[in-house]
Amino acid sequence: QVQLVESGGGLVQAGGSLRLSCAASGSILSINAVGWYRQASGKQREVVALITSGGSTNYADSVKGRFTISRDNAKNTVYLQMNSLKPEDTAVYYCNAGLRYGLGSYWGQGTQVTVSS
Repeated sequence: QVQLVESGGGLVQAGGSLRLSCAASGSILSINAVGWYRQASGKQREVVALITSGGSTNYADSVKGRFTISRDNAKNTVYLQMNSLKPEDTAVYYCNAGLRYGLGSYWGQGTQVTVSS
């Protein structure tokens, strides 16, 4: 099993920055990729950024150039640096760890990000 704990959310003004952290524990070696997702009120959950075990990254068009996903293997932590935040970035942000061989995935509890205009 894998446990994920997100942190770093909060209230920020438009144009500001936040850094989210996703700390993983448990069967770390079984993780193939880690992604950040978000769900705004009344909307479906959407992928924001992904990073694979090989270090490849991918971003939603809406955050390209503003958000950066990275990891610290020594700390078993994945980060999401969010710059130039917009009110439309307001959502609950979730971390997801996808396992190798299609064995499923795990979710964190989520962290609220609110961007005021």
